[in-house]
Formats: sequence, structure tokens, C-alpha cells
Amino acid sequence: MKKVLQVRSLNTSFYTHAGEVQAVRDVSFDLNKGEALGIVGESGSGKSITMMSVMGLLSENGKIKKGEILLDGKDLVKLPEKDMEKVRGNEIGMIFQDPMTSLNPVFTIGDQLMEPLMKHRKLNKKQAFEKAVEMLKLVGIPSPEKRMKQYPHEFSGGMRQRAMIAMALVCSPKILIADEPTTALDVTIQAQILELMKDLKAKFGMSIILITHDLGVVADTCNRINVMYGGKIVETGSSKDIFYNPKHPYTWGLLRSIPNPKNDVKERLKPIPGTPPDLLKPPVGCPFAARCEYAMNICMKKMPEQFKINDEHYSACWLNHSLAPKVTPDLGRGNQNEQTSTSARG
Repeated sequence: MKKVLQVRSLNTSFYTHAGEVQAVRDVSFDLNKGEALGIVGESGSGKSITMMSVMGLLSENGKIKKGEILLDGKDLVKLPEKDMEKVRGNEIGMIFQDPMTSLNPVFTIGDQLMEPLMKHRKLNKKQAFEKAVEMLKLVGIPSPEKRMKQYPHEFSGGMRQRAMIAMALVCSPKILIADEPTTALDVTIQAQILELMKDLKAKFGMSIILITHDLGVVADTCNRINVMYGGKIVETGSSKDIFYNPKHPYTWGLLRSIPNPKNDVKERLKPIPGTPPDLLKPPVGCPFAARCEYAMNICMKKMPEQFKINDEHYSACWLNHSLAPKVTPDLGRGNQNEQTSTSARG
């Protein structure tokens, strides 16, 4: 399968008055043509910063310290800003987390849709208008000619999100990055937006990276999932691997926190205790060790390697070492084993 994006040993830091925040630490992954890749993890895990690094949209105090970001073999890290402008919107489109702050309030939706078409595709104003109307129609916005003349504040939340998707897709990019595309939308609109993204992926054959803190969102949308924590990818695998054979305690915690509609008995959700690591002073060992009920002495001292579970499933957890004690995780599915849980403490 052709790889359209390859991220290799990416390290991104932010320089603040308090010191260097190591937001992304040695992250590597591939994105194949036509697939949907989910990147999940709680706030501060490095998901959005990884994608902002790919797009070259870091703030002034942010810097890619090390690594490669290869788009069809071309290293984006080495590209000057003028060349990156040709990549953004043209080869990689992005749906930002909050469409109200991402859309320019003083320009009409039509102006904002037409600008990249005139810049990247060299269309004249009439051609750009026709293409923009076509895109609004494609993403399910009614009366597109009328909507072209309206401003972002005249759109509902769901409509703004659809307009953002139209803008991200208007130049037919190879890759669409969607950063929390359903945040702050009601459940019905969430389902519509996710269904729309799946339809557009099938229609255009593009690759999608879906960033979210909600495993439920990626369950029906993504082929593969990367689980991030403390600036690192701690587990990667197919959706089936992650949901039915997870191999990292952080993934177990995320799965436990999803409500199960099939449960007849009402149960409290089980949050992950503790707080994320301070990336001003990242731990030398596993970043999740301080919050992990299965942590062993080695977890505090040495970062685990990516243990291979199968050809596309890897987990950075010492419990996958051949000499580690065997544990049966509690995934909220009635398979808790207290004895094995405590035996891993070592």
C-alpha cells in the first residue's frame, strides 16, 4: 500500500519562560493512501501539536527539533515557508477544532472558499465561485448560492463545521486532517459530520487523519489508531486490535471510560486517576507509569520499546516483555482479575 505521509522521529518543543516544553517526543507513523488514521489521547498528549508540526503552523515559540515529515518523499521540515504555503490547503487540508475562531468573521463564506481556488488552482473569479458553490452543495449546505454571500456568524455550529470541511476539501487535497471535528456539536450533527467525512473519503480516495480524545468517534471511522500519551505514541494498531486486543494500560483506561450501552446495570464510569506528566520535565521511563496500576520498577527507570504484537500492532509497555507477569486488564467488561492486577507491581 502506498504511503502518502511518513513521520519519522518527530520531536517538537515550545520554549517558554518556565523552560522547554517537550510536547512531541520521538513520534513516528505512516499514513497510507485512502485510509483513515485515528490519533487519540487526552488533552495535552501531543495529538494536535503533531499535526500542527505537519502543517508547519507552530506558534513563534514552537520548533521542530528533530525528525522528518515526508509527503510523497518530500521532507516538509526542510521546506521554506513560501513552499509550505503551496502545501497547505492544496496537498493537505485541515479542519480546525473550533470553526468560529478558524473562519474569518469579516469575510463571507464565499470569499474564504474562493481564495484558495484562485491562489492554488489559478481559477478566475467566475470559475472559483462555481466550484465553491459545488463544494457547499457536496457537504450538504442548502441554498449554496445564497450561503456564499453570508458571514460565519450567520451559520449554525453544524453548518460552520460543514463550511470548514468544504474549505479543507475545495482544492482536492491528498490528505485531510480533522482536529476534533465534532467537538461542541450535538450527537445528531456529530453523526452527520462523521458520515460526511466517510462519504467524501470514498468519493475522492483521500487519506484522513482524525484527531480526537474520544475512542467512540474513531470506532466506526478509522482503519488504524495511534494512542498518544505524554507526547509519545504508546500503542498503534488496527481498530480491531485497539478495541478487542489492547495491550497498553493507558488504552485500557480509555476503553474503561466509554459508557457501554449494552449494560443493563447502571455503572459509574472509571476515570484514569492522577494527572498527565509535566513535559517541562518528562519522566525518564514510561510516561504513564505514575498513573498505572500495573507499574513495575523498570517502568519508572526506562522507556519501553515498541513491542510487536502482530504485523501492524505495537505497544510501548513492559508488560509485553516475555519476562513480565501476565495480567488480565479490567476493561469494564466483567473480566477483572484482582490477583493478576496486583502481581504486576514487582
